[in-house]
Amino acid sequence: MAIQEKLTAVNHRVQGPLLRATLGLPERVQRVLAGRPVVRDGQTLATDTQLALRLQKLAGESGAETLPLAEGRAATVRHASAAGGSQRIGAVRDVPVGDRPGRLYVPTDAPTPGPLLVFFHGGGFVFGDLDSHDAGCRFLAERSGCRILAVDYRLAPESPFPAAHDDAIDAYRWAVKNAAGLGADPDRLAVGGDSAGGNLAASVAIEARREGLPLAFQLLIYPATDMVRDTESARLFSEGFYLTKAYMDLANDAYVGETSLTEPRLSMAYADLDPGLAPAYVVTAGFDPLRDEGEAYARKLADAGVSVELKRFPDQIHGFFNIVGVGRTSRACMGEVAAKLKAALA
Repeated sequence: MAIQEKLTAVNHRVQGPLLRATLGLPERVQRVLAGRPVVRDGQTLATDTQLALRLQKLAGESGAETLPLAEGRAATVRHASAAGGSQRIGAVRDVPVGDRPGRLYVPTDAPTPGPLLVFFHGGGFVFGDLDSHDAGCRFLAERSGCRILAVDYRLAPESPFPAAHDDAIDAYRWAVKNAAGLGADPDRLAVGGDSAGGNLAASVAIEARREGLPLAFQLLIYPATDMVRDTESARLFSEGFYLTKAYMDLANDAYVGETSLTEPRLSMAYADLDPGLAPAYVVTAGFDPLRDEGEAYARKLADAGVSVELKRFPDQIHGFFNIVGVGRTSRACMGEVAAKLKAALA
């Protein structure tokens, strides 16, 4: 093994326990370690999140977008593993979803049939997989009492638009057809995702309405809904808060290609919305470049007559879905999201 690979392996083994120990300290101690509060746009960054970002910088952890593709994908899983920890779940099994890999999370004491969320991971359509979002899916499933079927769609640049879009819709059609085998109640099917996965979930909700497929709820966690990205939040939070402009530019270049940024299947901000779309819970983070486009989409849903609830967590950053194994604030936010999912599909 090369020296750099050995150092990376050691760093990975140390990073998780170090994060858990440091982010488990009292808030007043964390504040000393994190430095002066970060205040922007009238919001104060959570102390534990600020400290986590500082520790990542001190550890020399490079952003996925700065690395060769394979290394960036490995780094994405490594970061998520360190932040996600080991989460309790009733049962997990791999499930082929048509011709795509999938993973079914069954909460402890889950009823059969019960509610099911078809979930698409984030990662800019370039990074992320079943492992990068494993901890978040375990946490969300166990806390909500809802089965989660996570789907591993094709990634760019190997498979640009509309590959991920088509995979997501095919996966949802498959889940509807195979609901009984998944232990799911066909009247309590939901779709959800974070970031790029939120984009795919929103697309699935629109297509499900067009095709007359049953869909009870859509959970959109800091969704990417407008590839033009001409927003104040994209300018305010383009550096220093995990998701960077370079990452977003890479995602656009790899996935969008020659497709128009306003293509409705790619940017829901430009889609015609039917008032019969499934009710939505749209979640944004205050220190997220995608904040404004997610909130604009929530307003667009409401203007179209769709039942929608918008929730901003003002002290959080993009990616808090994965931060359920360290610190307190992100985990608490995901607990609130899980409660909403549980109530929506009760």
